[in-house]
Amino acid sequence: MALSRGSTGLTLNPALQPEETPVPSLAELTLEPVHRRPELLDACADLINEQWPRSHASRVHSLGQSSDNFPLCLMLLSPHPVSGKAPIVVGHARLSRVLDRPQSLLVETVVVARALRGRGFGRCLMEGLEVFARARGFRRLHLTTHDQLRFYAHLGYQLGEPVQGLVFTSQRLPATLLSAFPRAPSLWPPLKTPGPTAQAAPRAPKGPSLPPPPPLPKPSTTSPPPPQNLLETQYYDLRGRPIFWMEKNI
Repeated sequence: MALSRGSTGLTLNPALQPEETPVPSLAELTLEPVHRRPELLDACADLINEQWPRSHASRVHSLGQSSDNFPLCLMLLSPHPVSGKAPIVVGHARLSRVLDRPQSLLVETVVVARALRGRGFGRCLMEGLEVFARARGFRRLHLTTHDQLRFYAHLGYQLGEPVQGLVFTSQRLPATLLSAFPRAPSLWPPLKTPGPTAQAAPRAPKGPSLPPPPPLPKPSTTSPPPPQNLLETQYYDLRGRPIFWMEKNI
């Protein structure tokens, strides 16, 4: 999918002179699913691992799960300056379906090459995601961020509620499939309900009687946690870092 925007100049490798490295142009960028360009799997894995280090093999395996049925990994590509060579991966984002929200997608793993940041490539990537999602009938995007609230707010995202992304293509197993599995045998014999005459009279407790239970705690008068805003949030990850949930109607 071609993306149409204005052009800008940038040197990919700061160690090289500008005349030695032709600059990528925003007008020439394309957005393509990674599963349709398997020859770029390694380059895409390297780009993501530059931001979030992980085993290369594990990253390639994760990218290999991309499919048209979602989750789907999209690459922002720039033509290679040398004719005939594969394009350069300059950005990546992953799209997943959202539980109980058929018209929503969850945007994850958004990254742009370090040398290209602050030049409009991130905006181009996010706008391309919107075009891609709208063309497939989706009407809302969700995402999380630790420290890029201003960037997403400038793109029209607002603070929202947490959602659950789906790892598999189907939200729930169909009932016909579940009914095909045999029921597991019970490990316990069935309980026999005694008749009215078989009920034994309750026995009096032996020894001193137990003390009464403590009184129930009084209802808390403290107010619920405040909703998230652009300065603070009630959501945190396992490392204690704040998580801001954002969403946008497209």
